[in-house]
Amino acid sequence: MTPYRIILADDHVMFRQGIRNLIEGMENVQIIGEVDDGLALLELLKTSTPDLVILDISMPKLRGLEALREVKKHYPKVKIAILTMHGSKEFVRQAISDGADGFILKEEPSSELIQAIKALRICHTYFSTRLSEALLSFVRGEEEQEVLSDREKEVFMYLARGMSILKISEALFISTHTVRRHRYNIMQKLNLDNMTDLIKYALSKGYID
Repeated sequence: MTPYRIILADDHVMFRQGIRNLIEGMENVQIIGEVDDGLALLELLKTSTPDLVILDISMPKLRGLEALREVKKHYPKVKIAILTMHGSKEFVRQAISDGADGFILKEEPSSELIQAIKALRICHTYFSTRLSEALLSFVRGEEEQEVLSDREKEVFMYLARGMSILKISEALFISTHTVRRHRYNIMQKLNLDNMTDLIKYALSKGYID
């Protein structure tokens, strides 16, 4: 089986080494490069083809979000997981708008990153479990009375991006029956009749392009 290829983009050498040690303990996963700024990442991508880039937001020369936009523009098939200490709603909103496939906070345990890599390998997106408050702005307006549960917010985001019931269950490590139950609850709380309505709702709120 071909190894899952990863590039690390972070300007802190010791942090990159820690991530490398963690990832190298995973089965069939390979670090194919490391860079310490956004411009170096773009140069590396000219000669290397990763499946995933783990990207910090705060980097010199070309900052993380700018690098994210450039990578998605020129290498749309490469997945980008933001790994950062910045977990504000503004950063999360911007990262998702710019095409981030994952968002993990550095303050979280190492198991969260491992889970993120496993999920990104088999499906489309992964967002940190501690980002529920930031993700809340994507699934409701301040005027709405009904609030989705943390899990319903995650399911909503996956549904809005077109993921299947099976892929969502794999990403969240829950049964397909549970995903369907969350989907039903989301429809009821947001007064939606079908998936077309859900997509239109997500588009109208600016949650997806």
